[in-house]
Amino acid sequence: MKNNSEVWVEQKKMRTGYTTGSCAAAAAKAAVCMLLSGEVIQQVRLMTPKGVELDLEVEQIQRRQHGVRCAVRKDSGDDPDVTNGIYVYAEVRKEPEPGIYLDGGEGIGRITKKGLEQPVGAAAINRVPRQMILEAVKEQSIRYGYQGGFSVIISAPEGKKLAAKTFNPRLGIENGISILGTSGIVEPMSEKALTDTIFLEMKMLKENGIDRCCVVPGNYGRDFLAEQLGVDTDQAVKCSNYIGETIDAAVNLEMRSLLLIGHIGKLIKVAAGVMNTHSRQADCRMEVLAAYAAAEGASAECVQAILSCITTTEALELLKEKGILSGVMERVMERIDFHLRHRVGGSLQVEAIVFSTEDGILGKTKRAEALLKEIRAGAE
Repeated sequence: MKNNSEVWVEQKKMRTGYTTGSCAAAAAKAAVCMLLSGEVIQQVRLMTPKGVELDLEVEQIQRRQHGVRCAVRKDSGDDPDVTNGIYVYAEVRKEPEPGIYLDGGEGIGRITKKGLEQPVGAAAINRVPRQMILEAVKEQSIRYGYQGGFSVIISAPEGKKLAAKTFNPRLGIENGISILGTSGIVEPMSEKALTDTIFLEMKMLKENGIDRCCVVPGNYGRDFLAEQLGVDTDQAVKCSNYIGETIDAAVNLEMRSLLLIGHIGKLIKVAAGVMNTHSRQADCRMEVLAAYAAAEGASAECVQAILSCITTTEALELLKEKGILSGVMERVMERIDFHLRHRVGGSLQVEAIVFSTEDGILGKTKRAEALLKEIRAGAE
């Protein structure tokens, strides 16, 4: 049976994969089967929560005096996942008392902050993968009529090195990766995975007593926040292109206020009500700047020149030459303010600061400076 189906993403076929949770459950199932049967298992069948059945190769088999250790290699399909190709191990040992003790070993992160699925101190093995592992072990116990207990240790020796490339350090998960997955299947370019991470990062802030936070689309915003505004980036959530979804998450989590800080190349789109700023969704940068330039009295030739610009940097230079940049940005910030308030529906305070690399702060909503001071004070 094939483990990789195909899905249609952005006008092309892409292969699905399977999660670290599926790897861990399959490895645990194979290890228990080998431990109880005495046989060598080189392939294991696993039913995922999504209802997709996987046939997975079992590798790195090690028989020990009281247990068995084996691995399943992660395959992320066409999703750009840093854990693609790593081995996820399960080591299973018999225990005299009934029950299953599950923990993380080498390369599996430990929870150090509140707000995540597992309590502080626990291994970063999420709820659904835990359930998958426990069910796989119980299934084999029943099959072989075993009445005793097991210890199951999940590990990923490459995990500690790879964790630095994930959100784990920011989420308070140290020294390794997380065992993840709610469906058992990896779908390429999953927007839901990104928005789930944004929600989780904000939830962690809220549960650690921070209900006013900064939101930045990317590294430009994060660097500006730290270097120019003097705010600890640990109080910031990176939202990528998902401004609307991030605001929705804040409403659902009952945050008190958000301060959105971003480069004009991203946030200018919010002035047109665009809440997903990826270029494939909308690119209205020049149209917005040209419209407000016209409202400030720019000539038809100037408006056409702005519409012909490739970057916002070029367009801003034209606005500065005509002496209308300040007026344009005042109008832009009024519309950003309008659309942000419309999105939250009065549920929380949301403000914005827009900057460019060359000119620094270009505009602020009316209460942005006051909120910035409150966020700074909260960090002291």
